[in-house]
Amino acid sequence: MKKIQLGNIRIAYTQAGHGPPLVLLHGGMEDNRSWRQQIDSLSDEFTVFAWDAPGCGQSSDVPESWRMSNYADALAGWLNKITLKRSHLLGLSWGSSLALEFYHRYPNIPLSLILASAYAGWKGSLPPDEVATRLENILASVNLPLEEVVESWLSVLNRPLPGELIHELTTIWGDNSGRSHPGGFRATAYSMAEADLRDVLPQIQIPTLLLYGELDQRSPLKVANDLLRLIPLAKLTIIPQAGHLANAEAPEEFNRHVRCFLRSVSGYG
Repeated sequence: MKKIQLGNIRIAYTQAGHGPPLVLLHGGMEDNRSWRQQIDSLSDEFTVFAWDAPGCGQSSDVPESWRMSNYADALAGWLNKITLKRSHLLGLSWGSSLALEFYHRYPNIPLSLILASAYAGWKGSLPPDEVATRLENILASVNLPLEEVVESWLSVLNRPLPGELIHELTTIWGDNSGRSHPGGFRATAYSMAEADLRDVLPQIQIPTLLLYGELDQRSPLKVANDLLRLIPLAKLTIIPQAGHLANAEAPEEFNRHVRCFLRSVSGYG
């Protein structure tokens, strides 16, 4: 694990492999460990960078007032600090909305976008009552035992997962709960609930892969088709028998689609 200082914020990250640069942006309540199977697989062909977003993992906690613009600026600062001028971006769930905000603020840095289990922010993709319910449930989970939090998240995912994967996710979610990162936990939740990035979508002028699990009920295919309709150069790929955490549920298929897309992108990096 590497660490850099960005003002008063410490950012931790993993770097592996050689080749065109690929930056991985994890989902909410997660950190770079959630990309373990992508780092292991894709680093044979790409230089893979996976950060712990501020307020997650081994990075510094942040104030509850942080929103997507703050995270996007921190991402730009980190990339500048590690002298990465251009890169392919892969974001999952919360990380996909961060990738969109980042493109909006820094359009000359991304070479391509891979948006997995993606939203244009919750506000930009979901009905208001659904956004309110999700935010309320996430914030309330701070007061619950970790076992109940995990059970609640698994019920939301509505997918049977292998015991080994549940154990891995439990460790990651526990480390990134409001108990360990109170500011970051609330900030990621509020930032997602308040983000409406629909205006960004028609502006995207780089190749974009939308990657969704067929059985994803957290970010359903209606959301995917809305993004497909609005992003000019987007293409949609659906992974059969996978849900919201397709990168962990079906890693071989997920990695294959990422690899094929990046090989097809003009300029490659």
